[in-house]
Amino acid sequence: MTDHGLDPEGTRLPVKIDTATNGEFEPVALPPAIEAAIHEAHRAAGENARRLGLGRRAFLTSACGVATTLAALNEAHAAAGRTGGSFDLPKEAGLDRAAADSVLAKREFVFDVQGHHVNPSGAWIGKLKPDARPLSSLPHASCGAGDKEVLGYLNCFGADRFVKDVFLDSDTDMMVLSFTPAPYDRQPLTIEEAAATRALVKALDGTERLLLHCPVNPNVPDGLAPMERAVSEFRIAAFKTYTQFGPQGPASGFRLTDQYGTAFIEKARDLGVPMIAIHKGLPFSKQGYEFSTCDDVGPAAARHPDVTFLIYHAGYDSDLVEGPYDPKAVGGIDTLVRSLEQAGVKPGANVYAELGSTWRFLMLRDPTQAAHALGKLLKAVGPDRVLWGTDSIWYGSPQDQIQAFRAFQISKELQEKHGYPELTPGLKAKIFGLNALKPYKVEPSRLMKRASLEDADLVQRLRHAYTPDPAFETYGPKTRAEFLRFKELHG
Repeated sequence: MTDHGLDPEGTRLPVKIDTATNGEFEPVALPPAIEAAIHEAHRAAGENARRLGLGRRAFLTSACGVATTLAALNEAHAAAGRTGGSFDLPKEAGLDRAAADSVLAKREFVFDVQGHHVNPSGAWIGKLKPDARPLSSLPHASCGAGDKEVLGYLNCFGADRFVKDVFLDSDTDMMVLSFTPAPYDRQPLTIEEAAATRALVKALDGTERLLLHCPVNPNVPDGLAPMERAVSEFRIAAFKTYTQFGPQGPASGFRLTDQYGTAFIEKARDLGVPMIAIHKGLPFSKQGYEFSTCDDVGPAAARHPDVTFLIYHAGYDSDLVEGPYDPKAVGGIDTLVRSLEQAGVKPGANVYAELGSTWRFLMLRDPTQAAHALGKLLKAVGPDRVLWGTDSIWYGSPQDQIQAFRAFQISKELQEKHGYPELTPGLKAKIFGLNALKPYKVEPSRLMKRASLEDADLVQRLRHAYTPDPAFETYGPKTRAEFLRFKELHG
């Protein structure tokens, strides 16, 4: 099955089980048990659809379809001994809509702090490398189907697709539109274009559902130059940087504690936007690996207590196994825990951990690793400092990530052994959105009504009138060949 999750009848599972990445790290093959789970989910979905008298797609777009898929994952993980976490669902959820909705339906404010899209026809296209690989080495998705031009694939990442996937086909109430690592003259999405998307979303209901980052490359000539204009003209909510990015590639990255990082942090504070989102983890390559770790986060946060640090991806490295905290770890989430511990940065201080790509990768492959990752972060930064992020739309609509998190629970065994908290509805509500209100300076009373069905704004009314039509597709690269082609295109 080349398209993971696509069955012979042409339908896909509502939980997108595949090898797609956000383009920043190479795809990793699915374990055999997960391949088996895909087949079992399709089999069970067909049977349950027949028992309920529903067409296959109608069943899969329902909460019962999601519950059926998550149950298949539970079975596969349990058979493989991965029992540190699981999707906690009523046994009847695959056939009983009310039972499935009791866990999977929307009940909380969802504020996704990491979203992406590109401009498929922007000026950056003219700066791409010449086409050296065949069209077949690009990812394929229905949004690019029928377009013989290689770059037609980029339509999957455009603003229209972004708005549909995020605000119509998911329960997301707000999002932060972020940026990818690229030279200023080759940004796949300029800040002007991002502002236009923000205005498009704002036009839906007259208030801002979309906030903006400003990309900053501190270690290139005039690297801090865009910051002042971003604040004065575009009302950005935070700055975004990649410590692995450098003028000569990842090996020429920077640290938050060196001359580049210090100047950047101080400039952000002086401009009155003392909040920095930093890509940490998901290393671009083995070169410059040290710049991908979180060893510099604790010292920088301790030196600048009046600046807020948002650690995007939370330091996660897909090549490493997340287990109990290891203070000798050379990468992964443990470097964030150790860095904060050694610098004396306590839980509830000025460091937040964000889950984009981290949760998506672990929720499918290993619930024990997912439990350790979440548990360690909740202990290290505190229950009020973990942020919801999905890295969409690289992974298509974030709805499956939302529903899977609603159902996820850390096992009692790991809670007792390592002091991890239970993922109560209240704690999940914090992670889903409430925690992000403070750093992003969002007024709760003005925006919480967006999550309320009793006081629905235009977006909520559109959702109620809209017949969900999710593609159940991911758009990021799924093989090494696709990843290399994607990397070549995006620079």
